[in-house]
Amino acid sequence: TFAERACREFYSTNNRGRPGLPPGNYFRLLMIGFFEGIDSERGIAWRVADSLSLRLFLGFSLAESTPDHSTISKTRRLISLETHSHLFTWVLQVLAKEKILVGKNIGIDSTNLEANAAMRNIVRKDTGEDYQGFLTRLAKESGIETPTKEDLIRFDRKRKKKTSNKEWESSTDPDSRIARMKDGTTHLAHKVEHAVDMDSGAIVGVTVQPADKGDTSTIGETARAAFFGLLDASGSMGNTSLRNSICKVAIADKGYHSGAVLLDLEEFGIRSYISEPARGRRNWEKNPAEQMPTYANRSRIQSDPGKALMKRRGEVVERSFAHCYETGGMRRVFLRGHENIAKRLLTHLAGFNLSLVMRKIFGRGTPKGLGDLLFSIFMAIHSLTMVFIRVLSRTPAGGNEKSGITVSSISWRAMP
Repeated sequence: TFAERACREFYSTNNRGRPGLPPGNYFRLLMIGFFEGIDSERGIAWRVADSLSLRLFLGFSLAESTPDHSTISKTRRLISLETHSHLFTWVLQVLAKEKILVGKNIGIDSTNLEANAAMRNIVRKDTGEDYQGFLTRLAKESGIETPTKEDLIRFDRKRKKKTSNKEWESSTDPDSRIARMKDGTTHLAHKVEHAVDMDSGAIVGVTVQPADKGDTSTIGETARAAFFGLLDASGSMGNTSLRNSICKVAIADKGYHSGAVLLDLEEFGIRSYISEPARGRRNWEKNPAEQMPTYANRSRIQSDPGKALMKRRGEVVERSFAHCYETGGMRRVFLRGHENIAKRLLTHLAGFNLSLVMRKIFGRGTPKGLGDLLFSIFMAIHSLTMVFIRVLSRTPAGGNEKSGITVSSISWRAMP
């Protein structure tokens, strides 16, 4: 009902053309990507068409055809980014109503997602040349009149700085940036930043940024997204008791440490616990206003509560990355442009937040985990049944000649 009301303006009232995908089913389809660990919309469409349980979940009978990937993609393009943000905050209201969300201590960190673009398709920003053409021109200017492929490889190996985001961009996805991934390889990537509730593990804010932007320049936008998301969750639809304690503490690693960041957080009324890198003695003559926030942050991170918060940040925030992008299947995105990626990401992370409600009710956060729980219960019942049979037979497994009763001789059909 919420999805249909929020998406009413994006659907036509006439019956002409191809039938549209209902808003509720559209958002459920993208959440299936998280729960099933599927990275692309094409993969989601194939999985739904193949699964009877997912057909039942979406309300499709065996005689009906499930939506293909083009229908999902077109629906995503037509529904605005603001509507996807409303869905994300609506899920936060669900968490607040279930008394899961706390919102006082917020951990912030970022990771890179591999873009749907190849390094071989980068072009020069000034001339529009591709990498091969650029190398050929440089080789000719150096005296090689007709360079071969081997000549270009040797010439390129001798160059010091080969690629830079100031000089190169992707011809297929201009929003992507050249960046180093966690495994040490270099790819075109996008930067995603999470703001995580340290008490519940819920993601309360997310932003998609260029991969070449530093952490100190992106933390402000993510902190604002977390604040307004928690503010919506503390409304009448969520839990009004949250309003007095939202975003009181921000915890981050040393990549976010700078005097300007600490000053902004203090002016916003947020206590910072940000690791300080070894910079030596500092001169405060140019920025005297940043001195006291820096000293206060240094004192807090050296205290026992500060050390405990820093330790928990590494556990909770990194866990959100593992669930959403490793097992959740979005370490590589198959969409282009920050707006399209943000739409998919907001719904993907809304599914992650809903898994916290599932974990509270069932003890497991995904359908696969629930299946493992049911299997464990079955095996426990099976083990208890075997023990019960052995007690009745008063013999170990295999029986003996005196009693004449064996476990294998007892019929399973006779069991109650």
